[in-house]
Order: sequence, then structure tokens, then C-alpha cells
Amino acid sequence: MSTRKTGGIFAERARSRRRALQALYQWQLTGQSVALISAQFFEEQDMEITDKVYFGDLLTGVERHYLEIDSGLEPFLDRPLPQVDPIERAVLRLAGYELKYRMDVPYRVVLNEAIDLAKDFGAEGGHSYVNGVLDKAIAIWRPLELAAEAAQKHQPAAEL
Repeated sequence: MSTRKTGGIFAERARSRRRALQALYQWQLTGQSVALISAQFFEEQDMEITDKVYFGDLLTGVERHYLEIDSGLEPFLDRPLPQVDPIERAVLRLAGYELKYRMDVPYRVVLNEAIDLAKDFGAEGGHSYVNGVLDKAIAIWRPLELAAEAAQKHQPAAEL
């Protein structure tokens, strides 16, 4: 189930992720500073229905932590990260940042949004690759959340 809604915080956050993905793609390809790219986005892109603070956090967070994110993702990849398609790499870094550093965002939201972004922007089948890598990362990075979800699924229904 997609987390994209017609309005409100879900739509703003989804749009923020979408714009952040585009900005991270540009950062990866050009090597420009995230600050410069962010300024360009605010000048040139429609940022109307975005959570601008969240957009900024995603960009600066990935830039600040990309080495830790990359090294954390590497065990789950079938090839070196530089050989991963640039869109899928940007999606993985974005989702990796949220999974590792934004515990306020449920892992299911991160996963669903990453898959949606990979479907919208990535290569054919790229979303399956992103899904497989993130499933493995979630098991390591969010074990308590997974355990709580599993326990909740196995609770007997309350008697009426």
C-alpha cells in the first residue's frame, strides 16, 4: 500500500522525498555541493506542496552520513555501490538515511516510498532490486520495529 495521500503531511513528505531524490541524483552526477543544489531547487522547482524542512534534512542528512549509509548497504548488494544504477543508488541512500537516522518514520513508510520512487524514476525492475536490498537492511537496522510488528500480528484478537 502506498503512503501517498491526496493531501497533508503524507503528500508533503512524499513530494519532499521525490525532490530529494532528484537533488541527490544531481549531487551524485555533478559533485556540486548539496547547499548549491538545494538553493537551485528552491529557485527552479515547484516546492509548493513539499515539507521544505524535511527536504533539507534528507539532503543534508544523506550528504553528512553517506559513507556510513554506503558501508551499511554494501553487505546487501550484489555489486559495488558505484556500479548500481545512479537512480537506484540515490533511492538506496535516501531510504538508508531514513532507516538509520529517522526513527520517527516507520520502516514500512520508508520501504514503500523507496519502491515508489524506484518505479517512477529507476530502470525497469530497479524497484525489485531496491526492495530486496532494503528488506535485508531493515532486518539489521530496525530489528526492534520488526519484532514489535511480528508480536502484534500474533496477538489474539480481543474477545467482545
